[in-house]
Amino acid sequence: MKKFAIYWPGDYRDIANKAAYDEVYQSTIQLELALKKLGYVSYRIEGFITKPHEAIEKLQSITDPLIGIYSHWVYGTHTTDGMIGKNNPVLLVSNFSKKWPGLVGLLNTAACLTSVGKKYSRIWTSYSNWIEDQNFMHNLHIWCKTGIIDYPKQEIFQASKIKINPESENIANILTKEIKARSILMLMIGDTSMGMINGYFGPRVLNMYNIAEHKIDQAWIIDKGKTIDQKRINDALEFIKENGVKFYYNGDFTEESTKEQLRDYLVVLDLTKEFKADCIGWQYQLGLINIRPPSDLAEGLLNSICRPESNGDTIVTATEADQGNLIPMELMKRILKAKKLPQCVIFHDIRWGDIHDNKFIWLLLNSGSCSAYAFNHDILSLRNVQSFRQPKEYFPVPGGTFSGESLPGEITWARSFIKNNKLYMDIGYGEVIKLPEKIRDDWWAGSTKEWPFMAVNLGISKETLMAHYLSNHIAVAYGNILHEMVALSKNLGFEVRIFGNWQ
Repeated sequence: MKKFAIYWPGDYRDIANKAAYDEVYQSTIQLELALKKLGYVSYRIEGFITKPHEAIEKLQSITDPLIGIYSHWVYGTHTTDGMIGKNNPVLLVSNFSKKWPGLVGLLNTAACLTSVGKKYSRIWTSYSNWIEDQNFMHNLHIWCKTGIIDYPKQEIFQASKIKINPESENIANILTKEIKARSILMLMIGDTSMGMINGYFGPRVLNMYNIAEHKIDQAWIIDKGKTIDQKRINDALEFIKENGVKFYYNGDFTEESTKEQLRDYLVVLDLTKEFKADCIGWQYQLGLINIRPPSDLAEGLLNSICRPESNGDTIVTATEADQGNLIPMELMKRILKAKKLPQCVIFHDIRWGDIHDNKFIWLLLNSGSCSAYAFNHDILSLRNVQSFRQPKEYFPVPGGTFSGESLPGEITWARSFIKNNKLYMDIGYGEVIKLPEKIRDDWWAGSTKEWPFMAVNLGISKETLMAHYLSNHIAVAYGNILHEMVALSKNLGFEVRIFGNWQ
C-alpha cells in the first residue's frame, strides 16, 4: 500500500514554532484523518525543520510521496533544500487562517520550489474539520492517486488577451527607451530574508532585462551609522512628528528607538545617493535583528514623498530584499510619474481573506515598506501614519512600525517571479475597499494589529490566487495602470500573465 510521509517545515526562530505548535499539531491530525478516510496510510517525520541541513537530512532520503504542513510562517528553504535530486510527489497543505499565516508560508514555498524547478501541488482549507470540506477531500484524493492537482486557469490570461490602448503603449515605449539608455540600478542591502529564495534573481538573469544590482553588506548600516550627525537625526524626528506620524511609545519603545530607526534611514539615504541607485532592497530580517531596530519606519519613509531630506520623490524600497516586488514597484513608480499620478507604491503580504458583500476580499498586511500615501492620499503629508512597537517576541531591539488603514481606491497590482531562469510578471487590477469598522477591527486584531492594513478585491477568486500565484508578497499602486504595466513588461522581455478578465 502507498504510504505518505508528513513533514513539518518550520521557522528558524524557535519561539515562532513553539507558538504555533498546537495549530500545526491539530492540522496534522486533521490531515491524517482525511488520508485515513480516503484509505491511505501516513507517517510523520519527527520535529520541525528549522534549518536547511535538517531539510536535507530529514527529507532527501524519503522515497514516499511527501506532504508538508503549512500552518504558520515557514522558510522556503526548509522545504526546497530537502528536495535536491528528488522526483517523488510533493504536496503543500495549508490551513487558511488570519492568525496563523500558513497560507503565507505555502505561497512563499510554492514560489521557492518553482524557482528551483521542483514540481509540487498545493491544497488548502479553512474548515476546522477538514473531512467536511468536500473540495479539499476531492483534491486530496486526486493527488494521492496521481501525484498532481491541476486547478482551473480561467482567470489567467496571456498578454495578447489585452489590446493595449495607444496612449499606454506610447508611455511604455518612452519608459522602455529610458531604461535601455540607463539600466535600473537596485541597491541590495543584505540578502533575501527568511528563506525567500524565490525573491532573488541575481545579475545573470537581471541583466537580460536591463536591470543591475549592487549588493552591500548590512554591516555598512552599523559602520556608517556612527558617522551620522545627531542634528540630522533630531531634525528628521521633528520633521516626521510635525508632518503627522503618531507614536505609541510604551515600555522600552521610546523616542530614542525612533531616533535609531532614523539613523538607519539616513545611512541608507546616503548610500542611495552615493551609488546613484534607483531603488532599494533591504534585508530587514534576520541579520541585524538582535542589534538594530527594525527597518519598518525607514522603509515606509523611503516609499513616501513626504520624508526627511526628501528630493520630492520616492525611493522605491522592498523589504526583505525581495527583487520580485522591487522590480514591479520600480516600474509602476515610473509609469505613475509618466502619467502625472502620485508615484507611491506599496509592498504588502497576502495574509488572509474572506467573503464580504459577495466578493472575496483579501487582507494585505506587511510589517515593512508601506507608503504614507496609502493612509492619507496626500503626497505632502505623513498624516494617519501610526508607529507601534514591533512585537517584542520577534523583534528584541525596540522599534516602531509604519502603519495605518489604507484608503479606498482603484489599484493595479503586480509581482515578478523566476521560472526556468526567465522572469515573469503577474499583473492585475482591483480596488481597495473600506470595511465596516467592526469587521475591520476583527480582521486587524486577529492578524497583527501593529502592521499596515489594506482590504482589497484583487479581481480574482480565492482559488485562482491560492492555486497559481507565486509569492506571499504583492506590489500595489493606486490607479489603473494595467495597460502600461503590461506593455512595459513585454517591452523589457518579461513573460506576462494577466489575472482577471480586464480589457
